Amino acid sequence: MAENHAQNRAKLISETRRRFEAEYVTDKSDKYDARDVERLQQDDNWVESYLSWRHNIVDETLKMLDESFQWRKEISVNDLNESSIPRWLLEIGVIYLHGYDKEGNKLFWIRVKYHIKDQKTISDKKKLIAFWLERYAKRENGKPVTVMFDLSETGINSIDMDFVRFIINCFKVYYPKYLSKIVIFDMPWLMNAAFKIVKTWLGPEAVSLLKFTSKNEVQDYVSVEYLPPHMGGTDPFKYSYPPLVDDDFQTPLCENGPITSEDETSSKEDIESDGKETLETISNEEQTPLVKKSNPTESTSKAEENEKVDSKMKAFKKPLSVFKGPLLHISPAEELYFGNTESGEKKTLMVLTNVTKNIVAFKVRTTAPEKYRVKPSNSSCDPGASVDIVVSPHGGLTVSAQDRFLIMAAEMEQSSGTGPAELTQFWKEVPRNKVMEHRLRCHTVESSKPNTLTLKDSAFNMSDKTSEDICLQLSHLLESNRKLEDQVQRCIWFQQLLLSLTMLLLAFVTSFFYLLYS
Repeated sequence: MAENHAQNRAKLISETRRRFEAEYVTDKSDKYDARDVERLQQDDNWVESYLSWRHNIVDETLKMLDESFQWRKEISVNDLNESSIPRWLLEIGVIYLHGYDKEGNKLFWIRVKYHIKDQKTISDKKKLIAFWLERYAKRENGKPVTVMFDLSETGINSIDMDFVRFIINCFKVYYPKYLSKIVIFDMPWLMNAAFKIVKTWLGPEAVSLLKFTSKNEVQDYVSVEYLPPHMGGTDPFKYSYPPLVDDDFQTPLCENGPITSEDETSSKEDIESDGKETLETISNEEQTPLVKKSNPTESTSKAEENEKVDSKMKAFKKPLSVFKGPLLHISPAEELYFGNTESGEKKTLMVLTNVTKNIVAFKVRTTAPEKYRVKPSNSSCDPGASVDIVVSPHGGLTVSAQDRFLIMAAEMEQSSGTGPAELTQFWKEVPRNKVMEHRLRCHTVESSKPNTLTLKDSAFNMSDKTSEDICLQLSHLLESNRKLEDQVQRCIWFQQLLLSLTMLLLAFVTSFFYLLYS
């Protein structure tokens, strides 16, 4: 079954490429950016994203590719950078990426109150949308975003249906499969009619992705740690520019404690603490052993250390999925599974395999540096060798689906050393376009381990649990009452509005007949 699916997928991708080249590109190459045409021939995932959005109907997919590619050339998407966007537009913070929803999708914020309808600036604002989406797409390659339409404190001047339609088109045509959902917060009643029009633009399948929320409902989709205070959250983040918001990946905890920064200014501390760690590997039939350099005086201590590591590694199951990058094969491919259904131990294993003929330097970074210990987090891997990286939560902190890990890798010259000083200098000088990056999500495996509490402890905990349940029920009841009061207030306000309108209409009719017959 899986083989048939893979064959059908390959057949559809091949047909799409062949027909697009023959029917759209031939004699009309100036319509598109050559880089997009080239990428279409090389990137299977990109072709599949368009196919799946059009239900694998090739004719519809070709029309979508044509529209998308023409737009990409018109707006010069491949050349967009910070200098392409007016500085004032980046400074006000109307659009940016920050935080994650409860499903682990990146949040794409649109602060509508900072948008004023203006034909003179609409082109730059569209470029800003494209800039952020393209920047995200290049880094995440197909992982969806949740659009946060923050309509709090929005006035009539901010209503711009042309701008909203452009945003919808971005996800319908230009960036298919990148939309998880659209969370609309605190929508004013005067915009109800406008969003009925938006629903027609989305189409019947995408309408279900619209989530209308107030302060009470928005936490169903985003946890308080990523919500600003005016949404009932606790996120202290305040947008500022420069630099661009990039809150994703920082240095994790290493064996010797936290490292404060991964910036160039502190990279020396990073390498020094990580340099104290020894590369640890496991030799088995499925894995090429890592060749280490050692001297006779250290052989005994290293052997003892490896024995300890081997005993620890027996608790881990080797990841099965593999991401095949140009420098490293990374396993698992997409998700780190923390925990073991038998032992309940919240640890996980990453395996990096060097597939080049040179030494590859690597770093591991995370969105939650205070939560994790990573060993090794910064080192190198010999040609053909593999490195096992152990990741474990620190200090009893909870693994979250919002957490992410980033593996950065770059090929070193044969003559380069791999000591702390050499690695420090290497990461300072390596060009950005020479660095391979791969991102991993986090997932927790629930333990099936039996409860070992004594009867006394169980009774004590049951009492506490009962109290907590009562408090929780009371809080839910109070919340329900609050919602009911809000609804009653809205009804009273609406009735008063209707009464006022009725009185105005009555006065108008009375005046009309008085003037008519006087």
